[in-house]
This record gives sequence, structure tokens and C-alpha cells, in this order.
Amino acid sequence: MVTTSLQAQRHNGLALLRAVVSTRTAALPADCALIAVRTVLAWIFIYYGAGKLFGAFNGPGIHGTAIYFSETAHIHPGGLFAVVGGVIEFGGGVALALGLGARLAGLALFGDMVMAMITVTWATGINTNNPPPGYQLNMALAGLALVMVVFGAGRFSVDAVAERHLVPVDAP
Repeated sequence: MVTTSLQAQRHNGLALLRAVVSTRTAALPADCALIAVRTVLAWIFIYYGAGKLFGAFNGPGIHGTAIYFSETAHIHPGGLFAVVGGVIEFGGGVALALGLGARLAGLALFGDMVMAMITVTWATGINTNNPPPGYQLNMALAGLALVMVVFGAGRFSVDAVAERHLVPVDAP
């Protein structure tokens, strides 16, 4: 009786350890995590993209962004890159919210954050109290965007619906 109880405890302990260190993720938790990543990225990039393009949320709008890009980031022509940056951020955010072209949107947003780090925030370091801010937010957003590039949008997305309709069932 005592040995059976000890064996059961050992088995439960091993099962718990196996669950903690397992590198295999079940499909539903992975898809839920991808929804969370998509939601966070969409929220942030729609906010900043709308500010760049439309002046929403007290954003600078195209003209203010163009001046900032020209004078602070030293990216010329500022107007062109203001539009490109705004479209990447706003359009990429909307695409991630829907899960439409998530890998491409993630790649574009990753590039956007790398450019932001190179041109504006790298010189101030990872954390600073002085403007411009450090590159910690850019690095975190770039990492999350890479999650989208590597894993895609998951089963709960427009991409998944399109894949089910476009790819034959017996395709490799």
C-alpha cells in the first residue's frame, strides 16, 4: 500500500516535471497565444500608424511625422518615409488584427522597428529618461513581430480560412 502511494506520487511528480519542461505546445494554447500577440501588436501599431497618417490620438499627422523623420531621424525625403512608416504601422496593425497576411505584416513591422532603433533610439541606449526614449519598446515589438513571421496568425485568422479553401487537403 505504501509503495503504491509512493509510486503514484513519483508518477505525478514526473508528469508535472514533464509538463513544465516540455517543448511541445498543444495547438489550442499556441493559437490562443498567437491571438494575444496579434492583439497586442495590432493595438500598438494601429495607434501609432493612425497618429502618423491621420493625426489620430494626438499624433503628429503626415506633416509632423515628415518633419520628425527629416530632422530627428535624418531620413530623407521625410514626407515619403512618413507615409511609408504610417502605412506599414497602420496597415500592418489592421492586417494582424484580422490575421490577414500575418507573416508579411510581421516582417514589415519587424523592419519598421529595426529602422526606428537604427535611426532614432539606438543612440540613447536601452533605457533613458531623456527624449528620445530608449530602444526597449522597439526591441520588444520587433521580437513579437518575428513571432508572427515564424508562426503565422494561427487557426483563428483570415489566413487560416484562406488556407483551408485554397490548399488541397492532400497537399504536403
